[in-house]
Amino acid sequence: MSRKSSLILFGATGDLAKRMLLPSLYALHKDGLLPSGLTIVGTARSELTDEEFRAKAKDAIEVHLAEDRYDPAVMDGFLAQLSYLPVDVTTPEGFDDLARAVGGGGGDLSIFLSTAPQFFEPTIAGLKSAGIADGARIGLEKPLGSDLETSRQINASVSRAFDEAHTFRIDHYLGKETVQNLMALRFANMMFEPLWNAANIDHIQITIAETVGLEGRGGFYDDTGALRDMVQNHMLQLLALTAMEPPADFDATAVRDEKVKVLRALRPVADTEMVFGQYGPGSSGGNSVPGYEDDLGKASDTETFAAIRAHVDNWRWQGVPFYLRTGKRLAERRSEIVVQFKCVPHSIFASRGAKLTANRLVIRLQPEEYVRLLVMAKEPGLDRGEVTLRQVPLDLSLSETFKSRPRRIAYERLLLDLIDGDPTLFVRRDEVEAQWRWIDDIRATREKSGVELKHYSAGGWGPSAGIALTERDGVSWND
Repeated sequence: MSRKSSLILFGATGDLAKRMLLPSLYALHKDGLLPSGLTIVGTARSELTDEEFRAKAKDAIEVHLAEDRYDPAVMDGFLAQLSYLPVDVTTPEGFDDLARAVGGGGGDLSIFLSTAPQFFEPTIAGLKSAGIADGARIGLEKPLGSDLETSRQINASVSRAFDEAHTFRIDHYLGKETVQNLMALRFANMMFEPLWNAANIDHIQITIAETVGLEGRGGFYDDTGALRDMVQNHMLQLLALTAMEPPADFDATAVRDEKVKVLRALRPVADTEMVFGQYGPGSSGGNSVPGYEDDLGKASDTETFAAIRAHVDNWRWQGVPFYLRTGKRLAERRSEIVVQFKCVPHSIFASRGAKLTANRLVIRLQPEEYVRLLVMAKEPGLDRGEVTLRQVPLDLSLSETFKSRPRRIAYERLLLDLIDGDPTLFVRRDEVEAQWRWIDDIRATREKSGVELKHYSAGGWGPSAGIALTERDGVSWND
């Protein structure tokens, strides 16, 4: 059987494929980064011809790819790489045709699974029975289970067909340039790493705030909630990258070994260290918006907001709280990591009336991409009596500094790494299970202690209890 470089996209007619995967693959093709002769086979249950699928792909790319990255002159060449096979993954039929389309399995075959989790096991079984899985790489889109037990079931089914080295669990936040720059900031600059510990850092905040509501995801979201939708994956990955020890090398094993150590060192969260909320009617973007239950169309006790005070119990971070906050229908869209340093031990300016503010490092992931260090500076003046100090920002705008470089979709990096077989920015099985173990403990504590769901108006920063979570420690959120 002939062997060729191929990529299979399961869920090729779904929302993720339209918004992210197909535009990303086109952009990689345009820049000459895809392997020569790569064939891309889309599959889903819909009955489509090759030409119908190509037309849908073209429409999706034109809608969702940034205008400055679109070049119609190369579109025909990209579409020629696409083909389509309808496959109902719940039955064995169709997988043999898929095997013939890609020339069987092998290390030159990549598979991207963008389907509902309940289809993972039958899809993997079909791939294995048809010989497609042999030596191939598989990318798995979240959610990978709804708790530790279901995550283990999925991982077990995957491991029956794919070894761990060929299993690429996707957290798209790891494909963001600013997240990767977090490691560069820490481990390529002498000024930060010696201070990156409990002796010099007061606390760390991680915020992922959304202004949107359900956006048609009501069924999924109501079964999931903010804790499992955001904290279990994106936020814990950001925490692990922020808190991990310096790896010996920038390779998959070294980086992921250090992240796992952080996740295993997370202290169980007390009921007084967690806040859950649900948005009610309010205003967003200058428009009146309904509450969650109105959006959903029924009563619900699912949280749309979560705030947690976490602790990493190791030598580097003992006594340093990590405040995590995420929610829907909040005041603004924002993803960021804030590192709050401690004050200098003695102010030489106190006798001259100057007040000091501790340094703060803000790593903004979206919508802007920047690194901002807030430092103390003296205001201009002759200072005959008092000295006036003021906090000023030292800004590195990544989008401005590197404006000559294209702003890539996170999935461009992840798809390219999947095709190349580089697992550094993907999540290992023990990472996923360590994340779920901590989340399951939070859910059990919440249920046992009867932690109440707090309501908040859409367009604010969540329930007042979320503010109080930090305020009682003398800390304010970076709003």
